[in-house]
Amino acid sequence: MDSLYHRLGDEAFERLVAGFYARVKNDDILSPMYPHDDWEGAQWRLRAFLTQYWGGPKDYSLQRGHPRLRMRHAQFPIDHAAASRWLELMEASLSDIEEAIISDADRAALRDHWQRAAAMLINKF
Repeated sequence: MDSLYHRLGDEAFERLVAGFYARVKNDDILSPMYPHDDWEGAQWRLRAFLTQYWGGPKDYSLQRGHPRLRMRHAQFPIDHAAASRWLELMEASLSDIEEAIISDADRAALRDHWQRAAAMLINKF
């Protein structure tokens, strides 16, 4: 099976999520929404979700059940600025990873998914 996860491998997702959270820790918009006593847990949840979504191990669902993204994010005030910042930090993290590891086509697929997810999670207008 040629899923995006199998093309990129676990290391690419680990680097992507680690780069994102390194930026979130100091971000004025997103940092307040994250559990400061559980950065490792937050990183695991995003990495496990993304790897599962893109064809990797089903660890996320095995440990947390169905992703239910809207329900899990409903407690956080996500407006257009927060969604845009999330996309900006994910994009910056993606830019840190060499093109030899992630092709342009796979980058486009990741961006498309992130844009749809960010738009879907906006709950404050």
